[in-house]
Amino acid sequence: MRAIEYSVTGEPDVLTLVDRPLTEVGPGEVRVRIHRSGVNPTDWKSRRGNEAGTAVHPAQVPNQDGAGVVDAVGQGVDVALTGRRVWLWEAAYQRPAGGTAQEYAVVPVRHVMPLPDDASYDLGAALGVPFLTAHRCLTVTEDGPDRLGPGRLAGRTVLVAGGAGAVGNAAIQLARWSDATVITTVSGPEKGNLAGLAGADHVIDYKQQDVVAEVRAIAPGGVNTIVEVWPAASAPVGAAGTPPHGSVAVYATDGGPTTKELFEGLAEAYRREIKRRRHLEEARRRAPSPPHPQSPPVRALWPAAAESLTLKVMVLARMADLTMIFLATTGVTFVLSAVAILVR
Repeated sequence: MRAIEYSVTGEPDVLTLVDRPLTEVGPGEVRVRIHRSGVNPTDWKSRRGNEAGTAVHPAQVPNQDGAGVVDAVGQGVDVALTGRRVWLWEAAYQRPAGGTAQEYAVVPVRHVMPLPDDASYDLGAALGVPFLTAHRCLTVTEDGPDRLGPGRLAGRTVLVAGGAGAVGNAAIQLARWSDATVITTVSGPEKGNLAGLAGADHVIDYKQQDVVAEVRAIAPGGVNTIVEVWPAASAPVGAAGTPPHGSVAVYATDGGPTTKELFEGLAEAYRREIKRRRHLEEARRRAPSPPHPQSPPVRALWPAAAESLTLKVMVLARMADLTMIFLATTGVTFVLSAVAILVR
């Protein structure tokens, strides 16, 4: 069968077309004839590696996501899956020969999901990593749902940073489908149009508008969940917009600060916000007419524990090559994960 692989890190020119033997299925596995192969940032970032020219052995067949038809099943797998249309996720993870950039891919059966007859292979190949990540980001809030669907997020407000990106756009669609009020940030009109088409109720151009002021005006009581792609730059927004028991789900960073620097920056942003709200509360006590009626009282949002704003590491877990750190600060949960997989 034909396959694309790379045996050295670098730009797209390291990808080569080769002939590979058809892989036999093992117990608990299925073989899928690939109709569409999806490309995610994790795919091309892995191909680039930390330095161009680094040998990759064995050679890697890229691409985590895809869609196609089950061609064969292994021992212990329901034979009724044969001939079914499916979409795949994380096909290449820890499997050099497993990526979807080939005619047939063999993956564990839990990595394939039914693809409805009225859904295109293009759609199926676009699900995988983006939608699974978005779903996890939207289901980490302390008193929120662990599954999404109509009505599951009714009465809640979700802020999605970067609503035109793959995960951001997926988060908008899933949140809107679940009846949340969705706010998103974008960098221009064209991206704003994409976010609006996905279902965002409020689109904020962060290059032209004051995001903090706009979020406060839309959601005076704060937002329940923030889906975050650029935490260092967006820390003031999270601090201003997250009430107790809210969540900031960080699924990526811009590659700037280290994890320690990132959370130190978030902590400092929350300290400034607490100080600002205390000043507002003092002003309310002294004046009959509060200067900012839409800003909630500081005591309603920040308990006495906010005096020192201590960041406490709740869980530090290592799963494969992903490090997940969960921190709590005055009732606000931070989740940092490359794919937003949460261990509770």
